[in-house]
Amino acid sequence: METDRQDIDNAGLDRIAELAAGIARRTGSLIKDSAGNAGKTFYKGAVDLVTEMDREAEELIISLIQERYPDHGILTEERAELTSDSVCRWIVDPIDGTTNYSHGFPVYCVSIAFELEGEVVIGVVYDPTRDELFTARKGKGACLNGDPISVSKTGTLDRSLLATGFPYDIRSSKENNLTEFGRFAVRAQAIRRAGSAAIDLCYVGCGRFDGFWEMKLHAWDIAAAALVVTEAGGLVTDYEGLPSTIHNKRLLASNGAIHNEMIIVLKGD
Repeated sequence: METDRQDIDNAGLDRIAELAAGIARRTGSLIKDSAGNAGKTFYKGAVDLVTEMDREAEELIISLIQERYPDHGILTEERAELTSDSVCRWIVDPIDGTTNYSHGFPVYCVSIAFELEGEVVIGVVYDPTRDELFTARKGKGACLNGDPISVSKTGTLDRSLLATGFPYDIRSSKENNLTEFGRFAVRAQAIRRAGSAAIDLCYVGCGRFDGFWEMKLHAWDIAAAALVVTEAGGLVTDYEGLPSTIHNKRLLASNGAIHNEMIIVLKGD
C-alpha cells in the first residue's frame, strides 16, 4: 500500500499515470470482448441508459485503484462517490458512449482522470475498438499511444470540422443544443455527432476535430479528455470564454484559433 501525501511527487505521479493507463487498457479489453453481449440494459431516463457491463467495468476499475490506493477518493458515473480525506481523487467513466456500445456502434471509451488537491493532473482515455490510448500530464503535454499530439492549425470556423452532442433530456428540455447546432451547421465546414464526449475532446487534442461544444456534461465525461485538449495546446472554456472546470455544464473546446468565432456563434451574434 502506498500513502498518498508522502508519495505524490513526480515519481508518484508517474506511477499513478502508469496505473491509470494499465487500468484503462484492461477495462477496455473487457468491454470490447463483451461488445454485443453487454447484459441487461436499464434506463435512467427516456434515452439515458446503463448496461450491466457499465457496472462490471466500473467495479473492476474501483477494485484496481483501491488495491494500490485504498485511501483515495473515487467519483464514478454509476455509483455514489467514494469520499475520503485524501488530497487525491479519481474520476471515472467506465464506458463513455454507452448508447453506442449497447447498439454495437464502435465509438466508446474508458475515461480515467486523477485529481490532486482539486486539480486534474492526469488524464487517460482509451478507445478499445481502435486501440488508441490518449494520455495527458499537467504541464507535460499529451500523447496518443506514446507519441506527442497537438491541436489543428485550422484558422477559421468555415474551414473547421466540429463535434457536439445532445443532452439526455432533449425530449423534455428547451435547452437542448438544437438551436446552437443549427447556427454552427451553416457556419462550419461540417459537424459530427459521434456519441462520446471524451473521444470528441481527444480528437480535438490530436487535430482530427477543430472544435467541440456541448451542454449538460458531467465531471466523468470530460475530466480526462479536457486535460488532453489543453496539454495538446488547445483551449477549454465555458460558452462565454471564461475558465472552465470539470463541473461546468457548458463546455467549449477548440484549437484556440477558432475559439472566439465559436463563442460568437454560441451567443447568437
